[in-house]
Amino acid sequence: MRVKYVLNEVLVGLWRNVTMTIAMIITMSVSLTMLGASVLLYMQVDLMKDAYYGNIQVSIFLNDGITDGEKAAIDQAITNSSLVADKAFETKADALKRFQTLWADSPDFVNAINAESLPESYRVRLKNPENYDSFAKEIEKLPGIKQIIDQSDILEEVFDIFNSIQLASLIVAGFMAVAALLLVGNTIQVAAYSKRREVAVMKLVGASNWFIQAPFVLEAVVAGLIGAILGFVALFIAKVVLLDGKLQALATILTPIPNGNVVLMLPLLAGVGALVSAVTAWVTLRFYLKV
Repeated sequence: MRVKYVLNEVLVGLWRNVTMTIAMIITMSVSLTMLGASVLLYMQVDLMKDAYYGNIQVSIFLNDGITDGEKAAIDQAITNSSLVADKAFETKADALKRFQTLWADSPDFVNAINAESLPESYRVRLKNPENYDSFAKEIEKLPGIKQIIDQSDILEEVFDIFNSIQLASLIVAGFMAVAALLLVGNTIQVAAYSKRREVAVMKLVGASNWFIQAPFVLEAVVAGLIGAILGFVALFIAKVVLLDGKLQALATILTPIPNGNVVLMLPLLAGVGALVSAVTAWVTLRFYLKV
């Protein structure tokens, strides 16, 4: 009987303040969507680091006037290095083919470059990309080397951008979370005020604190769960429509987001939404109803 009463009061309370309930759900869903996007981005950056760092190459560009002896010494030094996993030599012709592939959409630019304009180079993959500095010190003083470039430096700049986006989304989610908390507290306070006489009667007849608070707390939890579901739906639609659809070409740059990671957001958002809503409602009632 008590459970039935509590559930009935929850439905009545949600409907009684329907406009504020809708506003609370929308605010909560936006906040949780931003939170879910931030968590997905965090997980994705880790996946991209694992994928890209495993294929990092060190590019060793050679001088145009390099002699055969100098080239042989460089090749021998790379081969004998215990830090190297494998190497490949790129001729001027190979460099031109790579250049033409990379800039295929700019034919005028491609036509302005010939093989003699590009240097020969070695493409070296290290066993551990973090050993780049040690490897560079081994060979940088050899004659004939024009420049040594580590791709991890470029990747670090890219990941710094992703980390900045991640931080920005977390900040936005934080602001939205504060707005959601204030709205939840205000909604619960209005609901408690509209039932102040009923609450006073229940306290006089000896109703327990849990029995009085339960309908209000559950109202907030239901709103939080609905907001979490809407947030999850928004993330899933964005993943299917944008990343798997219109922006699928970015898969050559960004590693695909696994569906399992997106599905994992549902229990995460539901848990956060329900917990935050329940705690906010309980704290509000403690101050307002003095129970």
